[in-house]
Amino acid sequence: MIFYVNDSPFAGQEGEYVTSRHLRDRLFREVQTNVSLRVEETDSADAFKVSGRGELHIAVLIEEMRRQGYELQIGKPSVITKEINGQKCEPLEALTIDVPPEFMGAVMEKLGTRKAEMVNMTDISGYTRLEFIIPARGLIGFRSEFLTATKGNGIMYHVFHGYAPWKGEIPGRTRGSLVAFEAGETTSYGISNAQERGTMFIVPGEQVYEGQIIGENSREDDMDVNPCKKKHVSNMRASGSDEAIRLIPPKTFSLEQALEHINDDELVEVTPKSIRMRKKILDRVERGRLRARNKQ
Repeated sequence: MIFYVNDSPFAGQEGEYVTSRHLRDRLFREVQTNVSLRVEETDSADAFKVSGRGELHIAVLIEEMRRQGYELQIGKPSVITKEINGQKCEPLEALTIDVPPEFMGAVMEKLGTRKAEMVNMTDISGYTRLEFIIPARGLIGFRSEFLTATKGNGIMYHVFHGYAPWKGEIPGRTRGSLVAFEAGETTSYGISNAQERGTMFIVPGEQVYEGQIIGENSREDDMDVNPCKKKHVSNMRASGSDEAIRLIPPKTFSLEQALEHINDDELVEVTPKSIRMRKKILDRVERGRLRARNKQ
């Protein structure tokens, strides 16, 4: 994962240590005691490449840092590839899953899209044990899907298997983001309009900034919305009239879930009090230009 200095509009409001010097010192201090962690400097003075034994290993470090008063931003996790005999190779994991037989189909379907290959299947006292060889990147974001598919009844564990030639593209998130295009305090009226477009991550009265991800779109492309929109009062209508606003409870994310959720053009902003998701490019006009260039 790439660790960045927090440069969002809310930087420095909640944390004590926010500069690149603070971040650099803390990461290199961690390497002295955390033997399976590796920290490398990048071309940018504000970004550091942190490598570890999986998402959870690095997420524990991030959680420790935020509790110590650090603010930082993290990019999407990626696997460490190697070139072997001139061929691009990726790490594979030996994955073992124990599930009740009724959930077996749903689990196998999800693993099939993630390039998993089944190597063994046995019955063990009411559970079915499935053994797979799967690319390590296929496991990013799988844990939460697995818990949903098995209704919490499944057990999974995996161990490093070795390197093998690149298996090809694995489909990522199929839905886009709802992105705030105005900074300010969210309102019930603004959120009720936005929640028709997808699942919301915020509540009324929350401070948001331009470029912050406030929900998941029901379609595959990103959409700019305004959760701070107020109901305009006119002499024809009072602000309290019309039907009562009914808000759907927002979806909340843990640190690991946020890291699994983001796309390549998004970051997770971590502060001692908040975990927010945002676009790398906050300005929506600039994002639109970049999208147009990529389509050409």
